[in-house]
Amino acid sequence: MGLLGTTTEQSYYSQSQSFTATASQTRFVLTTTFFPTLPTAETQFDVFADGTQLSNSLYSYSSPNLDFSSGRTAGEIILVKETAQGETFGNYQFLSLDDIISNFIVSYVGTEKIINRVRRADIAFHAQRALQEFSYDTFKSSKSFEVDVPPTLVIPLPQDYVNYVKISFVESDSGIKRILYPTRNTSNPRALLQDSDYNFLFDSNGAALEASNSVSWTKFKTITSDDSNTTSEDAMDERNELLVGGRYGLTPESAQINGSYYIDQLRGNIHFSSVISGKTIILDYISDSLGTDAEMLVHKFAEEAMYKYLAYAILSTKANVPEYIVNRFRKESFASKRVAKLRLSNLKSEELTQVMRNKSKRIKH
Repeated sequence: MGLLGTTTEQSYYSQSQSFTATASQTRFVLTTTFFPTLPTAETQFDVFADGTQLSNSLYSYSSPNLDFSSGRTAGEIILVKETAQGETFGNYQFLSLDDIISNFIVSYVGTEKIINRVRRADIAFHAQRALQEFSYDTFKSSKSFEVDVPPTLVIPLPQDYVNYVKISFVESDSGIKRILYPTRNTSNPRALLQDSDYNFLFDSNGAALEASNSVSWTKFKTITSDDSNTTSEDAMDERNELLVGGRYGLTPESAQINGSYYIDQLRGNIHFSSVISGKTIILDYISDSLGTDAEMLVHKFAEEAMYKYLAYAILSTKANVPEYIVNRFRKESFASKRVAKLRLSNLKSEELTQVMRNKSKRIKH
């Protein structure tokens, strides 16, 4: 667990460190109190003296020492401001996976503790599995992916994609998201090539030859819509009025004019209908939080749930552990995960009341 007071507000808000120079002082030492990761080169920061930026020819840097070629004036304010690192605002609410593992060893592993001995590598394995499982239904691990749809109507899935939450396109004038719904009645199957007698064709290695695009996908992407296919609410209402009483048995997810898509899981692509061509789409998707080291974070609301999960996972895989102890931690793991999920749901009574006031039943508070 990160210790309080190891960073400063100056480090958090401006990623900088300031010094008050003494007479003829030439060396200034950068510290991790102000820089979570110390700069490694002069190009990663700027230096100011009493608010004026200095040329890098006036100083040299060898981590963590900043050395000036001549002594500074007494009382002069030297400011070193990092430029290469991005902001990490709001990171106090998270713990790194490495901190979780270290805290677990301190609390649960050792003589006269519930787990007398276990390798750190084993804990790390179970911790990563816990992070994956929690990401699917407990953590707020939904990410956003915004791209413009090319004329091919195909975009690749993100590198760390596990499942989608929703796909929307952005209105060009207002920035409002309009949800798209998947079509379940088409796909992009393997299109095997055949000769005039309908026999399959093979290459020299005996593998079946395939067309670049299937007939299903080729026909789906050529479907067009008329000029009234607009996202203006007034225009949508006017058009939909013409349909009243004219159709029966509509599929609700297809009874809209925003467009549609389907996901080719085998090839890792999203295919869109032609009305989405050139529009900006947003893919909200779920990741397992293991894409990079920086992503391996645990919200503090779920910290206890992680410890209970690790204890249960380790005890249930060790030999000669009494069954009642395994069952105890299984129940505690389930209960703590449920508490974490409730905390992370972030329900606010005033916000919920305001939303529900739009419903038919009056709610007082």
